[in-house]
Amino acid sequence: MTYLTLSITLIFVVIPLVLSKTLRLGLEKDTIVATVRSIIQLLAVGFILKFVFDSDSLIYIFLMVTLMIIVATHNAKRKGASIKGITWKVGLTLVLIEVLTQSILLGFQITPPTAQYIISISGMVIGNSMVLAILFLNRFTSEIEAHQEQTELVLSLGGTPKQAIHSQLIKSIKASMIPTIESQKTVGLVQLPGMMSGQIIAGADPIQAVQFQLLIMFLLLTTAAVTSTMLGFLSYPTLFNNRMQLLKNR
Repeated sequence: MTYLTLSITLIFVVIPLVLSKTLRLGLEKDTIVATVRSIIQLLAVGFILKFVFDSDSLIYIFLMVTLMIIVATHNAKRKGASIKGITWKVGLTLVLIEVLTQSILLGFQITPPTAQYIISISGMVIGNSMVLAILFLNRFTSEIEAHQEQTELVLSLGGTPKQAIHSQLIKSIKASMIPTIESQKTVGLVQLPGMMSGQIIAGADPIQAVQFQLLIMFLLLTTAAVTSTMLGFLSYPTLFNNRMQLLKNR
């Protein structure tokens, strides 16, 4: 693809702009900002990755993965601003996910220890973990607010904070995992995933593309389970004080 043909694809940006303007959705500015940012960010990352891949240095790989985790943490923490220490909780969760997945991939020699594989897969894992963290925190904070009286009732009857918050916690973990599970049920029938489609367009063997896509799907399933569970169990204790009372102003 040339830059000329790439510029023609801006037609796909004009269409939602026209619809937003016609229907008075008020999304024109956000759409333009999102488009400009995506162009600048992806082109910048493309040049950076070319340099990192050519050097294949462990230091540059570490810096790239660290940058991903920092940006993802900053983006996800805003949904859990009412939870004390949410920044380090999200950051620790993302670090654990990265260490867990890469340890399995590299330890069992599923993928080679090169920048091309480590950074690409890390980007998908960390990005997905960030989205799941946002989904979980959004649902968890809503559940807490909606069931505050129920939580206080359990505490007043002698229940522990874990018992009082258990129902809301489980619902939130389940809700954040469902999209990942449901998308895997229809993969190949309703949609062809991005990684698989990209490899096929690039000329890779479809069977090999499927194998890599299955790898990513299994990774994302673990990401969904571990992210939601770890973040949930790190977060709920800070909702209570030393007297096991639910904090009113979190």
